[in-house]
Amino acid sequence: MNTAQLLINGKLQDATGKKTFTRINPVNNQVATTAAAAQSADVQAAIEAAANAFPVWSALSPSERRQRLLKAADLMDQRAEEFVSTVRTETGSTDSWYYFNVHLSANILREAAAMTTQLEGSVIPSDVPGNLAMAVRVPCGVIVGIAPWNAPVILATRSIALPLACGNTVILKSSELCPATHALIGKVLTDAGLGDGVVNVISNAPEDAGAVVEQLIAHPAVKRINFTGSTKVGKIIATTAGKYLKPALLELGGKAPVIVYDDADLDQAVAAIAFGAYFNQGQICMSTERVLVQDTIADAFIEKLTAKIKTIKTGTPEDASNTLGYLESAGSAGRIKGMVEDAVAKGAVLPVPLETQGALMKPVLVVGVTPEMRLYSEESFGPVTTVKTFATDEEAIAVANDSDYGLASAVFSQNINRALKTAKQIESGICHINGPTVHDEAQMPFGGVKQSGYGRFGGKGAINEFTDLRWITIQTEARQYPL
Repeated sequence: MNTAQLLINGKLQDATGKKTFTRINPVNNQVATTAAAAQSADVQAAIEAAANAFPVWSALSPSERRQRLLKAADLMDQRAEEFVSTVRTETGSTDSWYYFNVHLSANILREAAAMTTQLEGSVIPSDVPGNLAMAVRVPCGVIVGIAPWNAPVILATRSIALPLACGNTVILKSSELCPATHALIGKVLTDAGLGDGVVNVISNAPEDAGAVVEQLIAHPAVKRINFTGSTKVGKIIATTAGKYLKPALLELGGKAPVIVYDDADLDQAVAAIAFGAYFNQGQICMSTERVLVQDTIADAFIEKLTAKIKTIKTGTPEDASNTLGYLESAGSAGRIKGMVEDAVAKGAVLPVPLETQGALMKPVLVVGVTPEMRLYSEESFGPVTTVKTFATDEEAIAVANDSDYGLASAVFSQNINRALKTAKQIESGICHINGPTVHDEAQMPFGGVKQSGYGRFGGKGAINEFTDLRWITIQTEARQYPL
């Protein structure tokens, strides 16, 4: 069993009153983690620690911050086994997914380290004689990152890596579903020598989440918030941030479409869609939830994808031969099953049977979805993808855009001009041509539009999210005034 303490000012500690909560292992229904349940005094202590550390951390040279972040990246790679054994019990997916999490997270830290010298400003021509006007990017202060459980190491690391590179100090509010995993990220960064209070991690019981988040956002020392998670919770975060006039970066839900044109390489399309739809049991914001296939090739496509699905092994993550593991809970499996059954009751067809057992759910393909079905518009966040046919390019684009979400998308065609024309018209923050919807790299501008949120993680684009732009002038010669 894992334990997770709070990390405040470089020290691991229990919550006030030794309050705790438990996370249940979705595979065996045993206690996976006993975690500290932060109280108001603990949240205040974390904020004060980050605020006190800010003047020192922000004053470090870019090269010094880079070296410390690079050391943290190496340490994260070295402790991959510890991460995998910890997170496996908390969220129930496969070791391959978790090793990928750790190594991409280490690269996120390395990419952030490379950004320490990229806080660029500009000199702006002034109409005032002898006036040198500059726009300068500076650190904000304390930044709160709120991370989910589904890509547990990647998304938590992403929430704090670039803020640190920009000279900010951070508080990571861990997910209630993987508190030990998120606590381990803070421990690695502290062990790497970033400094006491530079990184703080607090965990909370589910029933305390609202109060903890509001206390974090409301405090004057907290200057920015970033949140990755559901659109429902993202709206609450945005509303709370707006109440206190705090900028927020939100990466929320998705309903990623893939358009498969009649000139596509079907084998490549099937391979990419199976990966995009079912990897990590479909519990990825970029997961392929909607396949739009041209009517003239629909039968061949469905036959190939069905055959592919039948080769995917699902089961306990301890068995390395299983490609897919468990969902985060039996409740999730029940919710997704209800959505599939709703579609079938309204006329959809399942080329492979619907099979669930507790938190285990085998890949599902739903053919013939219509707007009356919940699966048409609601995010399943599970191992489910739907197929709908179209006749023309214009129809494909219209159906792809018939969604409240706009995170990831993809287009398959061997006519690149056709594919690029389509990609430009799809309403999404990300579009891949002849590749899967599930694709992330540390240096890329990652984020969505519509109900998928706003702002961008990754690369130079994220520097704007985690710095303030200041106007500074130097009057280099005597100036005349009208008074």
